Amino acid sequence: MAFYFMRIHAKINHALRQIKQILLSVFRQSDKIPLAPVQIGNKWGYIDKNGKRVIKPQFEDAWEFQEGLARIQLGGKYGFIDKNGEIVIKPQFDYAGDFKEGLASIHLGNKYGYIDKNGKRVIEPQFEEAGWFHEGLATIKLGGKYGFINKNGEIVIKPQFDYAWGFQEGLAKIQLGDKWGYIDKNGKIAINPQFDNAGWGEGDFQKGLARIKFGDKWGYIDKSGKIAINPQFDHAEDFQEGLAIVQLGEKWGFIDKNGKIVANPQFDWAGDFKEGLAWIYLGRKYGFIDKSGKIVIRPQFEEAEDFHEGLARIKLEWDGKWGYIDKTGKIVIEPQFDAARVFY
Repeated sequence: MAFYFMRIHAKINHALRQIKQILLSVFRQSDKIPLAPVQIGNKWGYIDKNGKRVIKPQFEDAWEFQEGLARIQLGGKYGFIDKNGEIVIKPQFDYAGDFKEGLASIHLGNKYGYIDKNGKRVIEPQFEEAGWFHEGLATIKLGGKYGFINKNGEIVIKPQFDYAWGFQEGLAKIQLGDKWGYIDKNGKIAINPQFDNAGWGEGDFQKGLARIKFGDKWGYIDKSGKIAINPQFDHAEDFQEGLAIVQLGEKWGFIDKNGKIVANPQFDWAGDFKEGLAWIYLGRKYGFIDKSGKIVIRPQFEEAEDFHEGLARIKLEWDGKWGYIDKTGKIVIEPQFDAARVFY
């Protein structure tokens, strides 16, 4: 009799293991499905690339999925959901950032700390400000100055800068007084603060080049601090997919990493290249160009944003609704949302 029950028990355990594997497989598949936050009325939910509502509008605000979790706001507090719409970290924070490298910054009271994906406080709130983790380090502010911590919450570069941004390609942009330079991960000055600007927020190194401003003109440096593209532009953005937006006079165009103009400044405004296309603003309408500068989707939209997962947000009327187009310019999700964000 005992042997009989042991066999039954073994079969039940085997069946449970199979069910667990099936469920894990389903959840893994759902993690891979791109979703976008959309607003309908005063509530936010999520749609898939077919425009189907997969997480019903119920949140006061909602953001894109990052590392499998998305920030949401409920009752004035911030928490996180998974792609099944399940609240996995209950709304409890005064503010929260996206997950980067497994951790997210959170704000409680008047201090910032970090949580992991289980919602556990792994770095207690203690900082005046706290940024995303980049390459294992995050910017923090203490005593009015900026420094860096590691994922254990240990200060590895003491707060000493007037401002600092995350590491990219081994270097981080810092501000001392009214000049900008770069440090390495030991906190050593790698490129002396000498530039009048290096881009607020962004302005990181992208494949060896970073934008800088000397006087009233923008150019690019390499990682040794040497000028790679002479300051000559009225404005410049970071390189994305091998090209960078530059402004000459009132018009915007694109250059390659040699400083060669590949799309003549002719647009009233332009965005970065994403998935091979960039939005442009011409004749008070938005369209898209390819990397040769050719208009592939004619300017026809009142608003347009970058492509992600093959779709881009658009509006047909200034006070109208948001929808999505594909890379041919075809509307694949009809404008129907009061606000919309990117697919992730």
